[in-house]
Amino acid sequence: MFSYRHAFHAGNHADVLKHTVLIATLDHLLEKEAALTVVDTHAGAGLYRLDGDYAGTSGEAAEGILRLLSEKKAPAAPAPAAKSATKKVATPEAEAPLADAIARYLSVIHDFNPKGGARIYPGSPFIVQHLLRDHDKLKLFELHPTDARTLDANIAQLEAGRQIAVLREDGFGSATKFLPPPSRRALVLMDPSYEIKSDYGRVLDFAAEALKRFATGTYAIWYPIIPRPEAHDLPRRLKTLATKAGKPWLHATLTVKSSKLTTTPTGETQRPGLPASGMFLINPPYTLKPLLAAALPQLVERLAQDRHAAFSLDAGG
Repeated sequence: MFSYRHAFHAGNHADVLKHTVLIATLDHLLEKEAALTVVDTHAGAGLYRLDGDYAGTSGEAAEGILRLLSEKKAPAAPAPAAKSATKKVATPEAEAPLADAIARYLSVIHDFNPKGGARIYPGSPFIVQHLLRDHDKLKLFELHPTDARTLDANIAQLEAGRQIAVLREDGFGSATKFLPPPSRRALVLMDPSYEIKSDYGRVLDFAAEALKRFATGTYAIWYPIIPRPEAHDLPRRLKTLATKAGKPWLHATLTVKSSKLTTTPTGETQRPGLPASGMFLINPPYTLKPLLAAALPQLVERLAQDRHAAFSLDAGG
């Protein structure tokens, strides 16, 4: 149950997508003066060293944030996406400004690395805390024994006092106790490891219960796109849930390579690693779709690992 460690995957292409969406969502929600509560159901360790043993072992950041930072040219910005779009992006012929959502994401990463690069990579808890105001609240859930201890130590360095609560509890089983918050404004982030199949069903059950308790909250769900029926069913089932509840939704995906198995010259079969991931939001900010319509094609250009790289952007409600 506790085999997954995000330290091996920090800063990969899935983090790039997740944190680009998270920052753009938070920026909009924080425009209002009223306090915001952010709930992270699977917080991880909170902060990661990309030059450490874990990240160095997998090397996934090299195809994610490090690759994004190393690109010299920004690709041409596309026309705004239609209501539903799935596209493969052609190589641009001219330079264009970096999409606002990507530039904003990179600026936050730079805040943690003022000398440049990305030796330190902030997980969602540190990104959120970095953006929150003094009167906002952050609730972090983490069950993994090692990551929970590391999260406690990392958060202690912030000296944030009562603004942040770290709970060694099952986020799916306990996080709804903070809904609705006193200010009736909240963002809930769900990004379990999905190392066990039941995580997909638990995401759906939690989202349904959370919507019953707090129908106007913003809910953001990250999920891997892998050859597993549950992974492909999840966004469809979330769309049905949101539609039945009469709530708007937004679904964005980023594919960087083929999901097909490959064969080495010696005849060994190799799995491709994570080829794609998605973000599904219920009650998303109205500003998010146009930001992602500009950002996703550029992420495809910069992070593509083969000709199968693509994006999709869909919204409803």
